[in-house]
Amino acid sequence: MRLTTWRCALALCMAMVLVLSLMPPSSSIPTTGWDKSNHMLAFAVLALLSHWAWPGRTARALIALLAFGGLIEVLQSFTPDRYADFADLVADGIGLAAGEVIARIAVLCRPEWRASGRHASSARDPG
Repeated sequence: MRLTTWRCALALCMAMVLVLSLMPPSSSIPTTGWDKSNHMLAFAVLALLSHWAWPGRTARALIALLAFGGLIEVLQSFTPDRYADFADLVADGIGLAAGEVIARIAVLCRPEWRASGRHASSARDPG
């Protein structure tokens, strides 16, 4: 896939995580059943997408995503139904680390995926 496709997928996923994080809690919101695992799963997916959206910029992307998690916590402190929780930010960081590990394992198991994320498309679509 092209970098722009990965970047659009990442942006869409970030928007969905933001909306779900700021909505009032209800039974209609998708959940794993445990708040911290919701955070870990969401941020693992974000890390996976960022791995291919920003090849070669892993540290910067993960730091930016952790800052995004911090922003969500700040915004939640202004909502009537949510609250900021440092443990949520820790869960975000664990999810980011897990997602990056999974992405690296995927590349090791499927070397052709390295080419799809880090190939000459970066010349056509500079980061």
